[in-house]
Amino acid sequence: MSIAESPVFTTLVPLHPAAYSELAARIDGVVSTPSDVDWNTVRLAWNLSADQRPDAVIAPRHAEDVRTTLYFADEHQLRVVAQGTGHLASPLGDLAGSILLRTSALTGITIDPDALTVRVGAGVLWGDVTTALAEHGLMALAGSSPDVGVVGYLLGGGVSWFARSMGLATSHVTAIEAVSGDGRMLRATADEESELFFALRGGGGNYGIVTAVTFRVFAVRDVYAGMMLFPMERADELLSAWESWTRELDESAMTCFRLMRVPDLPDVPEFLRGQKLVIIDGAVAIEQATGMPVDEAERTADAVALLAPLRALGPFLDTFGVMPVSRLGELHMDPPGPVPATGDGVNLDELPHAAIDVLLRLAGPDAETPLMLVDIRHIGGQLAVAMPGGGAVNRLHGRFLLFAGGMSPDPESVDALHAAVATVLEALSPWRAAADYLNFREVRTPADRLYPVDTLARLRAAKRRYDPAGLIRSAHPLH
Repeated sequence: MSIAESPVFTTLVPLHPAAYSELAARIDGVVSTPSDVDWNTVRLAWNLSADQRPDAVIAPRHAEDVRTTLYFADEHQLRVVAQGTGHLASPLGDLAGSILLRTSALTGITIDPDALTVRVGAGVLWGDVTTALAEHGLMALAGSSPDVGVVGYLLGGGVSWFARSMGLATSHVTAIEAVSGDGRMLRATADEESELFFALRGGGGNYGIVTAVTFRVFAVRDVYAGMMLFPMERADELLSAWESWTRELDESAMTCFRLMRVPDLPDVPEFLRGQKLVIIDGAVAIEQATGMPVDEAERTADAVALLAPLRALGPFLDTFGVMPVSRLGELHMDPPGPVPATGDGVNLDELPHAAIDVLLRLAGPDAETPLMLVDIRHIGGQLAVAMPGGGAVNRLHGRFLLFAGGMSPDPESVDALHAAVATVLEALSPWRAAADYLNFREVRTPADRLYPVDTLARLRAAKRRYDPAGLIRSAHPLH
């Protein structure tokens, strides 16, 4: 029976281990099951709070392994979840009756400096790409975390430190290689398999297993970036001032306002341990992404002038300065490896003082809360403009992206954080934008909160066309 002819999935009985032994003999990759001694390591997501218990974990070596695994899943009425790192693992829920297809072995980075493109395998992390590109004086629109997978980031949209001037990273994708849910090995571009190309650029991984992606890069070496630190006791004054500053902000700048309760951990600099801080971090472009000549000294002076209102607020630490773009992954101080975390995020249309009052009452300096951080990223600029020929997500709604969360090493802390995050997001609901950003939604989210009606109709049609049996399962399904 072909995958396209498969029946609707029902409650399943776990397969006999011999079936997985047969699959292991048919592929070059690795098959792991609960009987293996390393099972409790193999099944882990980057987010250690997601207790993933699939029926098996398959680590393919190439696209043919992926296709063989899909046929195996169809034969045994299993579903397939593709995962690179597992940063967005929490919304998946119970994985019983599913194979976890780990793409980490699908590596390879091929840079074309003349065409200004790079092709990467589905298992490649952003830190590897930025390091490789730096050797050629090139830059990609990477996110804030070096250990996030490139493909997962792009499937959700991709907000980089250059997003306000260059738009979503996924809008710069030129080709996607995938094995569709019905077993076809495809290369999707604007001219070939264009509906798949549309769906995968912002519509998540509901339609096929991506094995590689090609995207544009830019001749940019340096950026003016850093952070400013303040005591959280000044949060009301600082957030009001920052919000006002962002209203007419030049598109060259992308910043984030953070309320942070710094944990008392050995990896944290001693003078910051246990502190309640406001952190404003970000980047200002000082080179033209076109590669055209630019007076960097003049642009640096412009960046200094642009940030002057923030410096006038008197941070006790200010690290802003010229740095290589390859070091931008250090800026946001995201954890360098797997951690147990719980959080969620939404888009906000505005952040008036009434909203600031609500937020600070729940997460400010006097709040009793398990929240470790609240991040507010100023968007707008080119992120608010629909790019011609863009994908399912080619712009973001609202002026701000907000994410709240913290560390959750045990079930009790997970519950407490879920409650605290939900309280903050509900309190801010009067200022919610029309749609949220998929990569920041870490709880199961209705599809109509992520996509406009017409886009959602196209995505559902693509799901029927490329995965008619509903074989592929994702963090944010389309129903």
